[in-house]
Amino acid sequence: MNTSDAGRIAQLSEHAYRIRRNALLMGEVQGQGYIGQALDIADVLAVAYFGAMRYRPEDPEWEGRDRFLLSNGHYAIALYAALFEAGILPADELETYGSDDSRLPMSGMASYTPGMEMSGGSLGQGLTIAVGRCLGLKRKGSDAFVYTLFSDGELDEGAIWEGLMSAAHWKLDNLIAMVDVNNQQADGPSTQIMAFEPLADKLEAFGWYVQRVDGNDIAAVAQAFDNARQHSEKQPRIIVCDTKMGRGVPFLEEREKNHFIRVDAHEWKLALEALEAGRQA
Repeated sequence: MNTSDAGRIAQLSEHAYRIRRNALLMGEVQGQGYIGQALDIADVLAVAYFGAMRYRPEDPEWEGRDRFLLSNGHYAIALYAALFEAGILPADELETYGSDDSRLPMSGMASYTPGMEMSGGSLGQGLTIAVGRCLGLKRKGSDAFVYTLFSDGELDEGAIWEGLMSAAHWKLDNLIAMVDVNNQQADGPSTQIMAFEPLADKLEAFGWYVQRVDGNDIAAVAQAFDNARQHSEKQPRIIVCDTKMGRGVPFLEEREKNHFIRVDAHEWKLALEALEAGRQA
């Protein structure tokens, strides 16, 4: 890795740290939430927003922007954390998370939040919405990309597989999907609820350009995004991201059930300290 690459990775790592910190600060407002997911996907969001996507913080509706569709709406706390870091949301709203009249509901709502491109929550819909967005942008002659994030639990949904098939059929080379494989969903380990491996082989069979990386390795994620954007074939692209729930806060990583975490009042300070210690290591 040369000096330029090392500097880029250091900057992206700092953004990921601040996204995690923002998520913890929001989680403390409610004392609970989808903190494990926010911590696990922070590296991917850091690369998306600070290493790949085109947007204008002062104008979230700019027509030339890349779109980011959050299919797994319960990850909203993670996306808000990235939107704060990107300057799309003002910092003084952070403490309103999940509160009455807040623009930051616990599940993502496009009608409430600047930078939120779709309302999520009913899992499995983001990819098919992304297909429609991609077709629309192509018909407008736009060179913008559509990014969509969904989770391994959403692989249980038939709509995901319809989206995979239709995106390949339409040769949507302006679509970059990310699937967060943390092997955790509400009912237990995702691979036990509905077996989906070998995932990369299945995605390739559907006609996608597939990469599988450690989703908590900034350098690997950054390279995967670069490869996806530069891929020359007329096909959709997907990055399978293997992640660790609670990444960066060891005592949350170790919890057996961390799909929705209740954190005791004194533990928030410990979590922030653990995150800072990891940053300094």
